[in-house]
Amino acid sequence: MDYELAIIGAGPAGFSAAIYAKRSGIQTVLFDRGGGGGLAQLAPMIENYAGFESISGLDLVEKMKKHASNYADMHLYEEVKKIMPLPSGFTIITDKATYRVGAVILCTGTEHKKLQVPGEKEFIGKGVSYCATCDGFFFKGKKVAVVGGGNTALMEAIFLKQLGCSEVTVIHRRDQFRAEKAYEDEAQMKHVLFLMNTMVEKINGTGKVTHLDLKDVDTNESSQLKVDGVFASVGVIPQNELAVQLGLKLDEDWYIVVDREQRTSLKGVYAAGDITGGLRQVVTAVAKGAVAAISSTEVLGKKYPY
Repeated sequence: MDYELAIIGAGPAGFSAAIYAKRSGIQTVLFDRGGGGGLAQLAPMIENYAGFESISGLDLVEKMKKHASNYADMHLYEEVKKIMPLPSGFTIITDKATYRVGAVILCTGTEHKKLQVPGEKEFIGKGVSYCATCDGFFFKGKKVAVVGGGNTALMEAIFLKQLGCSEVTVIHRRDQFRAEKAYEDEAQMKHVLFLMNTMVEKINGTGKVTHLDLKDVDTNESSQLKVDGVFASVGVIPQNELAVQLGLKLDEDWYIVVDREQRTSLKGVYAAGDITGGLRQVVTAVAKGAVAAISSTEVLGKKYPY
């Protein structure tokens, strides 16, 4: 074998799995099609991860990456294209090479949902964004909208206001936010505006975003909102292509089904982090990654003193 364990996806779950695997005596490789970090790196500020009263998502995952690099071979910017089960172990085919491993942990995470409205695709990078941390700087002194009603939407609205956007409006299709009350209160204190029971129907502009066509979901009345940018924060979808390819059992929302030891429906394949659904937090991702790594010892002929 080239490695005993392959971890696919270098986010908090993957980093944690890499640390626990190597400390269990497992030769480990960690793949990521990008530079690692997952969606956690896009969080403007994380204030509920024990040990860090306040830290940006990017800073936190960089610390995790540095830690994990001491334990696993990091193959960043190397995308896994296919996983082939063998009588004993698996063949991993990437866009660069082929590897033989004994077990696999899928930590492939999630990706941002799109608004699926006219103008969205046309204006990506020209006023449409999915990451306030990445693009907020370009909207200082300008009017922006954030679409969504969860924690991330309100966190991004607060962040954009702090950056110096002249006006920040949160657009939510329901009459109540899904976000924690603390974020709603802070957004109000920062003078973030709320448009409830409202949907974006179209993103308009000439060369760049200039305004949104809106609809009131209760009255069906149409209106327009002048903005220079719109940040979509309407949830995520699981990156489950490899899971589907392997024929793993998925739940009704297309997340990988695992047991309490992070085992999937295929022996030797484990999954951890956001790809398994449930509470999508850094703390749960790293916990699941640790469990998956320890569980993989059962097929690798290792012992772990529980």
